[in-house]
Amino acid sequence: MTKYYSALLGLALLLPAPLLAQDAKPAAAPAASPAPAPAATPQTTPENKPAEAEKQAGEAKPAAKKKGKAGDPMQLVKTPEPVKPVSRADALKRANAFFNTSPVMTADFVQIGADGKRSEGKLHVQRAGRVRFEYAQPATMEVVADGVQVAVRDRKLGTQDLYFISQTPLKFLMKEKIDLDKDVTVEDVQTDDSGVTIFIEDKATFGGTSHVRLVFDPKTFKLKQWQVKDPQGYETLISLFNIDQTTTPDPALFVVNK
Repeated sequence: MTKYYSALLGLALLLPAPLLAQDAKPAAAPAASPAPAPAATPQTTPENKPAEAEKQAGEAKPAAKKKGKAGDPMQLVKTPEPVKPVSRADALKRANAFFNTSPVMTADFVQIGADGKRSEGKLHVQRAGRVRFEYAQPATMEVVADGVQVAVRDRKLGTQDLYFISQTPLKFLMKEKIDLDKDVTVEDVQTDDSGVTIFIEDKATFGGTSHVRLVFDPKTFKLKQWQVKDPQGYETLISLFNIDQTTTPDPALFVVNK
């Protein structure tokens, strides 16, 4: 399997690569200085400790009672509400609604490949079957589907590999009418602070079975990212931003040169 098909299996997905942890060394302790001579008057004794504590509490009391005035930004800070679990049936219903609401979609994407390299670009979708991933420089690859086949091109090398759409794990982007419960095998649905995640198994992809993880915003239920694990175990993650489901892409974007 070529590196191009590995990229095709993922087609843009993860968050920025995690930063490497920096070595943290404890700062050297300062040289010990001679203990000061005892003060003439004890500052804290069993006899005066309650009085001292009461004095400190009294000094801190006004700060504890301080309240923001009307319109004060302090009053606008709210604790985020926990994300409510979404049932399997509701998650699939809302996911299908996102895909089927509009036949077109444009979005910016960031992709983290199986090799850890990050790339970004623009995604164009017009169902049924037309998809284009435009990778920004210095990447030289582009992926174009014309409704029948998918072309994976390397602009630098001048090469092009062709695949049938049915061989890719991106059917959820390409079908005219999408029904995740019927089109693929839904393995699980989970909800956490990062979103609602639908785990999918697709046995009809090139080379064997692929596993896809779709992550939706818990409030708007827009697709935030997806991750594909190909039959060889390589994973590609793509995150979507600035999703536009109103603008129709130029048809010329989906032309596959034979």
